[in-house]
Amino acid sequence: MLQASTVKFLKDLKKNNNKPWFEKNKQVYLDAKDDIELFVEQVIEGLGKIDADVKPLHPKDCTYRIYRDVRFSKDKTPYKTNMGAYLNKGGKKSPTAGYYMHIEPGRNMAGGGLWMPQAPELNKVRQEIDYNFAEWSKIVGDRTFKKVFPDGLETEEILSRPPKGYDDENPAIEFLKLKSFIVTRTFTDAEVQAKSFLKELLKTFETMGDFVHFMNRSLE
Repeated sequence: MLQASTVKFLKDLKKNNNKPWFEKNKQVYLDAKDDIELFVEQVIEGLGKIDADVKPLHPKDCTYRIYRDVRFSKDKTPYKTNMGAYLNKGGKKSPTAGYYMHIEPGRNMAGGGLWMPQAPELNKVRQEIDYNFAEWSKIVGDRTFKKVFPDGLETEEILSRPPKGYDDENPAIEFLKLKSFIVTRTFTDAEVQAKSFLKELLKTFETMGDFVHFMNRSLE
């Protein structure tokens, strides 16, 4: 389970997103960082039993720096107000589909897939969906999958017209227009601090195993 002190640190950081406060509370941050990494280690251990691609990972392969790159951003606040991890084949810098956990008070969530892939990877996934649409439909239409992710795939990033090489009559067109292939579910602050959170998170990731593997197969 995640410690209440970790959630409190993130709440306090959101109210005090500046260097003097952060430096004064550096040890609190380091304790929260250790807590997240220990939890991610447990997630890797559990998920690795059902997904061999995750088994070799270490927390450092999956977790992110809290320091924001503000060079090209209008928002100059120096720190991220969330902590999380992306567990995928080859680690977070690899352009493969995977599992994501996001801890941010009031906005906790888990899910994953493939977010905004580059054109070569995007084309491969689209082709795989087109060639194996029956299999894809079975995965995203599965009763358990739809129960865990009732909103289905996110559609914030979607083409207005069919991508090159496809037309509106293609039975898979609603998926082929997507620029990302992502599913998510939310958790309350109380849920992420509960003893059952690790078990619930692993059940969430297990539900999307075929979804992740389908896309990674296309990228091989």
